[in-house]
Amino acid sequence: MLAKVKSFGLKGIEGYPIDVETDVSNGLPHFEIVGLADTAIKEAKERVRSAIKNSGFVYPTKRITINLAPADIKKEGALYDLAIAVSILSCNDENKIKNESQYVYVGELSFDGSVKQVRGVLPLLISARKLGFKKFIIPFANKTEASYIAGIEVYGVKSLTETVEFLRGDKKLEPIETCDYNAFHTNTANGMDFANVKGQAMAKRALEIAAAGGHNLLMIGPPGSGKSMLAKCFPSILPDLTFEEALEVTKIHSIAGELDLNQGIVSTRPFRSPHHTASTVSLTGGGSNSKPGEISLADHGVLFLDEFPEYSRHTIETLRQPLEDGVITVARSNATITYPASFTLIASMNPCPCGNYGSKDKECHCSAGQISKYLSKLSGPIMDRIDIHIEVDNVTYDQLKSEEQEESSAEIKKRVDKARKMQLERYKGEKIYCNAKMTPAMTKKYCKLDAMGDNMLRNAFERLKLSARAHDKILKVARTIADLDGCENIEARHIAEAISYRTLDRKYWNN
Repeated sequence: MLAKVKSFGLKGIEGYPIDVETDVSNGLPHFEIVGLADTAIKEAKERVRSAIKNSGFVYPTKRITINLAPADIKKEGALYDLAIAVSILSCNDENKIKNESQYVYVGELSFDGSVKQVRGVLPLLISARKLGFKKFIIPFANKTEASYIAGIEVYGVKSLTETVEFLRGDKKLEPIETCDYNAFHTNTANGMDFANVKGQAMAKRALEIAAAGGHNLLMIGPPGSGKSMLAKCFPSILPDLTFEEALEVTKIHSIAGELDLNQGIVSTRPFRSPHHTASTVSLTGGGSNSKPGEISLADHGVLFLDEFPEYSRHTIETLRQPLEDGVITVARSNATITYPASFTLIASMNPCPCGNYGSKDKECHCSAGQISKYLSKLSGPIMDRIDIHIEVDNVTYDQLKSEEQEESSAEIKKRVDKARKMQLERYKGEKIYCNAKMTPAMTKKYCKLDAMGDNMLRNAFERLKLSARAHDKILKVARTIADLDGCENIEARHIAEAISYRTLDRKYWNN
């Protein structure tokens, strides 16, 4: 007897339909799964057999063949267990299963028949909805994650028995109630508060500009100057995640298995800080299962790379594509997958191996060769892709002991939100949300200069020997500074400040 039910597979953050076809025929007892299944799926025969028997159903002692179609696409994971079990039970009329073909099934089975949570439910449901599928049966543990998708019927089940009873009509299940993101997730402060950072007015100003325009930033300074603390405060002034951004971030975290199932959605901007010993694959993603890496997990958030030159040169160079395009394409022998990677890079470094090069108070003991080797890990193309470069000096004793109240993150965030609101209005219909994402055509349209500003930029371009990309970065940063000032047009003072954030790469990387 033949039965066919629907399930879904994942390729990157996009889902695709899978036909689970089951043929139960006479012959020696045998269980075979075909259709480019990985080891986890091959082992499903043991999980499914035990789940059916321990749930009190009759397991057919016949020849069982499962085909996962389309057969030319590699399938991975244990999320097809529930669909396989339902299709096998559907082949026996005594089970009285009805309308099984109306649902899409996703779930892993335990030996006792309970349905376990799986990764990637949110992207699966979103992709399935786009393709016109309306009814789904998923693990009960994934119900909160599924509750943010409107326009579909999703039923959460705890066991195979409950699933069969529902399909028979013996038990009634209510579809998972849809949640309102704005009502259930009030945006709270994320990260440390700038009110706790003494001094560092220039660094705070630069971080405010970076948050307002989505710009990448590099901090250069001696050990103990507060670079890491400033970076950890940065998320507290970022704009709140929109629902669309939250869905995209949640997709990635769900696939990676890092989603908090109690929350069901990522409602704060990610802050990822991998150690400098992290491998290239852990940063970019990939591996045998082509999972997203730290670059993608930081999507719509912050990727903080402390001790930037300590990362391998090859690892640093992999940042080129995502910094430019906002995506990372992972090419492996079994698949080529593109993950979102639209993050803000915050990097920090010492000016030399000992950290005292250029210090007013301490002597640098590094040779010219050591300094050159240390800085050579950061290539010109990488530096060009970082919009803002700033020096962070050590704070003085008087600054540390000052009773003067520092400006809080909440106050800075108000200015950032106001600037972002201007940008959202400006780029309405342009499919971007901040100044840093402007294309060259947009930069030409929205970053027009008066004669004084143009002359100032020309002098800086020729004197500092800037690249065309650095020229555009200055215009984008100046546009953000003007937005923070509430100015419709970019003025000479905005250009002057933006240029000041591009001079350090010529001080340390004289090329």
